[in-house]
Amino acid sequence: MSIRFRILLSFMTTLAVTVLIFFLTAYLISVAVTGDARSISRFYNIHYTLHPLTAEEETIFMEMKYLAKENPEKLKSRTLLENYDFQLKMVQAGLIVRNNSELLFMSPTLRETKVESALPDYEMNNYSIRNSFNVGSRFFSYAKFDFYFSEQDRGSIFVIRERSPFAEMIRTLLPILIGVLLAILLLTSIVIYRYVTRTIVNPINVLRDSAQRIKEGDLQFKLKPESADEIGQLSMAFEQMRQKLNESIGLQVQYEENRKQLISNISHDLKTPITTIKGYVEGIRDGVADTKEKMDKYIDTIYTKTMDMDRLVDELFLYSKLDLKREPFSFETVDLHRFMQDMFEETEFEFRNKEITFLWEDARYPEVFVLADREKLKRVFSNLLNNCVKYMDKLDKVIVVKTTVNDRQFTVEIRDNGPGIRPEVLPHIFERFYRGEPSRNTKTGGSGLGLAIAKQIVEGHGGRIWAESEWGQGTSLFFSLQILSTHGDNDAKNINH
Repeated sequence: MSIRFRILLSFMTTLAVTVLIFFLTAYLISVAVTGDARSISRFYNIHYTLHPLTAEEETIFMEMKYLAKENPEKLKSRTLLENYDFQLKMVQAGLIVRNNSELLFMSPTLRETKVESALPDYEMNNYSIRNSFNVGSRFFSYAKFDFYFSEQDRGSIFVIRERSPFAEMIRTLLPILIGVLLAILLLTSIVIYRYVTRTIVNPINVLRDSAQRIKEGDLQFKLKPESADEIGQLSMAFEQMRQKLNESIGLQVQYEENRKQLISNISHDLKTPITTIKGYVEGIRDGVADTKEKMDKYIDTIYTKTMDMDRLVDELFLYSKLDLKREPFSFETVDLHRFMQDMFEETEFEFRNKEITFLWEDARYPEVFVLADREKLKRVFSNLLNNCVKYMDKLDKVIVVKTTVNDRQFTVEIRDNGPGIRPEVLPHIFERFYRGEPSRNTKTGGSGLGLAIAKQIVEGHGGRIWAESEWGQGTSLFFSLQILSTHGDNDAKNINH
C-alpha cells in the first residue's frame, strides 16, 4: 500500500467514522430518552407534549389562565389580547382565543397556517392542556385551557408555537453532539497519529539515524526494510547505497595498498639494474676495466641491464594502458585453431634449443572462428609460455599445449611439469607485480607483469583466464574465448575497436 493512498485512506476513514458515530450517537441519545428505537420523530412528539412552551411562553400562558379563572370577561378585550399577542410574538409564538365555535382572537402569524382546523375540542375538565398536532407537513406544540365566559359561553385559550424537529434537535442536542464529535475526532486523530508514526515517521527516523551514522563514517550496520511501500523501497535503496559505499571504501583501501605495493615493486625492480649500471659505470670511470675484455664485459652488462629496464618500462606502460582501457584493439575474425597451430610451430624450434619437450594436443575442429586481435593474442601466448619456462626445475622439461571446444568456448591450456604453485599463492598470480617468492629475484622471475598483462588482454576480448596447479606436480594456465562460428568465413571483415 503506497503512502499516498495510506494517508488518503486515513483521512477518509477519519471523516467516515466521525460522521457515522455522530449520527449513531444522536440516534442512541434519542433512544435513551424515549426508550423507543422505532422512530426518532416519536421523541419530539412526546417531548413537546410534556414541554410545549418555553419559559417565557409558559409565564404568559399562566397569566391568561389566571384571568380565565378569575375574570374571564377581560379576555374579550381586544387590546389586552393584542398586548399578550405582542409578547408572544417576541418569543416566536402565537395566541388563539376561542368562544364556542368562533375564534375571538387569532394571531396574524397563525392565520396562514390554518391551525384552526386542527384545534382540539373543548375539554372542560382540562385533563390534557399540553400537546402537539400537525397541519400538513408542519408541526405545532401548544398549551390550552378551557373555561366558561358565562354559563352558556365556553372559551379556550391556545398558546401555540410552530416547531421544527431538526432545529429543535440541533438546539437541544448540539452541545452534547459537539462534545461527542470533538471526543471522537480527538480519539480518531490519536489512532491515526500512532498509525502514521509507526508506518511512516519511525522508518524515516531510522533512515535519518542511518544517514547520520554514514556521515560519521560508520558503515558497519544493516538496514532492514519493514514494508514494501515507498518507505520500504527507500530503505532498500539506502541499504544498497550503504553496501556500495562500504564496498567502495574497501576497494579504495585495497587500491591504496596496491598503489603502495606497486610503487615499492617498481622502485625495487628499477633500483636493482640501476645499481648494477652505476657500479659498472664507476668501474669504467675508475679504470677498473683496464683491458679490452673487461671493458666489453662491463659494456655488455650495462647494455643488458638497460634493456631489462626498457622492457620493464614497456610492460608497465602497456599494462597501464590496458588497465585504463586506453590500449586500442584491432579485432578481426580469426581462425583460432589455425592461429594456435602457427604459434606452436613458431615456438617449437626455439624450445628444442632449450632442451624443452614441446607437445601439441589438437582439438578435432578444422576451423574455429573468434573475434580477436592477433598481435595481442600472440602476447598472451608468449607470456604464458615464458611463465612456464621460468620456473621449470626438472631435467626432463615438458610443456603441453592443448585446445578444446566446449559450450561455444574455445579453450587453450598450457601445461608444464614444473614445481607447481602453492594453494595460497594461486589466486594471486594474475595480480600485477605479484611473485610467488617475495625476494623478487630476477633470476627466478620477470617483472611480475606478464600474467597481469595476459589477463587484461584476454578480458579485453571478453574471455576468461585462470590457472590450476598441484604443488610439486606442475601448473596449467588456461584462457578461453567466445566462438563466433565453426564454419569458414573467407569474407570476414576487420573490426577496429
